[in-house]
Amino acid sequence: MNRVCEMLGIQYPIFQGAMAWIANHAIAAAVSEAGGLGIIAAGNAPGDWLRDEIRKCRAKTSKPFGVNIMLLSPYAHEIADVILEENVSIVTTGAGNPAKYMKAWQENGTKVIPLVPSVALARRMEQAGADAVVVEGCEAGGHIGELTTMVLVPQVVDALKIPVIAAGGIGDGRGFAASLMLGAEGIQVGTRFLLANECEVHQNYKDKIIKAGDTDTVATGRSTGHPVRTIKNKMTREFLKMEKEGVSIEELEKFGAGALKNAAVDGDVTTGSVMAGQIAGMCNKEQSAQEIINDYLTELKQLMDKGSALIDFEI
Repeated sequence: MNRVCEMLGIQYPIFQGAMAWIANHAIAAAVSEAGGLGIIAAGNAPGDWLRDEIRKCRAKTSKPFGVNIMLLSPYAHEIADVILEENVSIVTTGAGNPAKYMKAWQENGTKVIPLVPSVALARRMEQAGADAVVVEGCEAGGHIGELTTMVLVPQVVDALKIPVIAAGGIGDGRGFAASLMLGAEGIQVGTRFLLANECEVHQNYKDKIIKAGDTDTVATGRSTGHPVRTIKNKMTREFLKMEKEGVSIEELEKFGAGALKNAAVDGDVTTGSVMAGQIAGMCNKEQSAQEIINDYLTELKQLMDKGSALIDFEI
């Protein structure tokens, strides 16, 4: 138990990443039932879709789970209202500043945990009243910042008083242990949970991750100011070629529109966007959400026990 577990009412400080078109009630409920924090990703979905997913999740688990709101979504206002109406207890936010919604959410008893890619934004979120922050390094899948988890997490920890959850490149108990040593009080995991039995992403997507090696992801979209990490395929090669040729941001965005849905829902892993983190090379089998969490915890405990012996010296 630590501040994160006590604040959220969860058993283990392991968050499931909010993956648009992927993180629905099924995986969220499974992770929460396993003792972590399952999260439904609203993405660009309308309010009615989210309301239905929340109710389906509650039918599967009585344990706490969260909702992620993407603040650039055209349905952000709808989603914010559904969070209030459905009395969602935990909200994580991405792609923007949630300050305008935070007061209403928190007055309704909702804990607000924004995702941040920098110390400056982390400070702003703490000043706005955030309960904790998820600090994501560029090793993560999907939309990323510029700094790595290793260098970003300790700087944010030093700057804030609220809890920090580390994200990006945390593929097993070794990453969990490292995150705690950097000062984080929890971790967020995306790519490993893509291979959970309960995750309803297309099987072609799962197979692509299982086959991935250590250098098989790439960040596209740096020229647009919104880089995205995905597994290399025909789509990423064409996107990078267009960037090199100086194609306009509008054309690039049009080219990439709908690509994630094409891969995650329809199974087109050739011209679709297979978002995954750099740990994809470590992910080689499908497991239940419970088995994944157990692996993290078992490895963490073994490392902590071993580490205690290694640091038994005098200064």
